[in-house]
Amino acid sequence: MSASALKLTVGARTLVSFPRRLVRVAWSLEQVLAGTRPALPLLAQADDGYLVTSVPHTVQLEADGLRFVRQRYTRYYVNLAGGREAWLTALSGQARSGLKRKAKKLAAANGGMLDVRGYRFPEEMAAFHPLARAVSKTTYQERLLGSGLPEDADALIAASRADQARAWLLFLGDAPIAYLWCGADGDTLRYDYVGHDPAHQALSPGSVLMAAALDDLFADRFRWFDFTEGEGQHKRGLASGGVACRDELLLRATIANRAAVMAVGGFDAAMVVAKRWSEAPALKRFAQHVRRA
Repeated sequence: MSASALKLTVGARTLVSFPRRLVRVAWSLEQVLAGTRPALPLLAQADDGYLVTSVPHTVQLEADGLRFVRQRYTRYYVNLAGGREAWLTALSGQARSGLKRKAKKLAAANGGMLDVRGYRFPEEMAAFHPLARAVSKTTYQERLLGSGLPEDADALIAASRADQARAWLLFLGDAPIAYLWCGADGDTLRYDYVGHDPAHQALSPGSVLMAAALDDLFADRFRWFDFTEGEGQHKRGLASGGVACRDELLLRATIANRAAVMAVGGFDAAMVVAKRWSEAPALKRFAQHVRRA
């Protein structure tokens, strides 16, 4: 059970929030691929409902009350069991050339060497954490979204002790500029915590680090790499497959919940229209003129 909220957001800014007690039920990648439904636990009296994430678009949830789809996206993944060559072959020519170009550019900025270091064992994870935290403090994930690398290293080290974690750092000179920490779920490794120093954005450190991590993982024990919920160009570019999914709210049919769903649904619909209008050529030119003025 977790405290949550239905939010009206523009970018990273929350305009209005409707606090709700929601039980989060997350589909794992293996459940998404197999269509195996996770069980919905019983709600406590104080709970307002469920937030069910990564529901495949072909699956209809069976529950009473209000239903509300908050977002739709493709859940991307990499089939590690197929091998590195099969993965590379499946990528577009543009994606392959882009990876080579970005790696070459970053290596050139680092004296001709691409310095990516992997971390797996507890003592390695203890060394990884303060270095990665230094990077995380600079990222928008931590500053705007509150999803930076945890300040407490205990859970990360415990996961590595159970062989349920992998991590990487990308260095420029003696300083780390990007990090990736992944937790495991059986044969699947998840894309849990990631970030890079925005001062080095021009060197594409996140993309370079992700490609290097995947290179390592083709020789590891995992079958799948799970990019988890949400879209992103980097996910599309590196994935070997994807499943159309949605995040769905299942709420008790109370007056307060009906009002919140109507407000959020109306706002989301308005934002879709606004985005469509903003992409019209005439409005784009007007917006550019306003910014220049």
